[in-house]
Amino acid sequence: MRQPDKHTVELFRGNKPPRSSRPTLYFERVAMNDGFEVVAGVDEVGRGSLAGPVVAAAVVLKPGRSIAGLNDSKLLSAEEREKVADRIRRRALAVSVASCSPNEIDKLNILWASLEAMRRAVDSLSVRPGYLLIDGNKSVPGIEIPSKTIISGDARSRSIAAASIIAKCHRDALMRKLHGEFPDYGWDTNVGYGTAAHYAALDEIGPCVHHRRSFRLTTLETAGVANEQSTLFADEM
Repeated sequence: MRQPDKHTVELFRGNKPPRSSRPTLYFERVAMNDGFEVVAGVDEVGRGSLAGPVVAAAVVLKPGRSIAGLNDSKLLSAEEREKVADRIRRRALAVSVASCSPNEIDKLNILWASLEAMRRAVDSLSVRPGYLLIDGNKSVPGIEIPSKTIISGDARSRSIAAASIIAKCHRDALMRKLHGEFPDYGWDTNVGYGTAAHYAALDEIGPCVHHRRSFRLTTLETAGVANEQSTLFADEM
């Protein structure tokens, strides 16, 4: 895994983020003040789901153009997220979405598939970013762009918050569409995560082509806390 570059360490050394109940532009401004004109936020969603792809988004916000309602996606209702996602698509400088399929997740493992989806999202941007703000604590391999990882980045950086909203709205819509083909699993409401109804359907009819075979597809009663895939990322739902 690529380590944080020396410039990034120096860039934020001595800079203390402000306390705020909402994401701010602090990290973006530090990078831009150091000469990085195009800063992209990157996030993913769907790591803990039992079915469907892991989806990543990259967003470059346009300086001086505000987006009303932009916040940590987990704090927004589904209706609020959709409204804000539409504003992001209309007002951001660049937006891209990419994914890794269940088959790729099974081959790579969920961590590497998540990072690969992020790499694809960055590569798909219509403008080349000079700096990346990445949610979490893992840098994205295969991209020679200076970056900073930010734990709970969707609650701290407006660019990452925007990427999180775009990724979640895209993935939720995809899972609702797949629900039309496979209605027994309740993906219109659980979007692939391990709810009791989802596990019950798996027990009764088994998995389908969109399930991740490397995940533990068993009942909640027998899986308990051992089902790390569905519990570790439960707050994504």
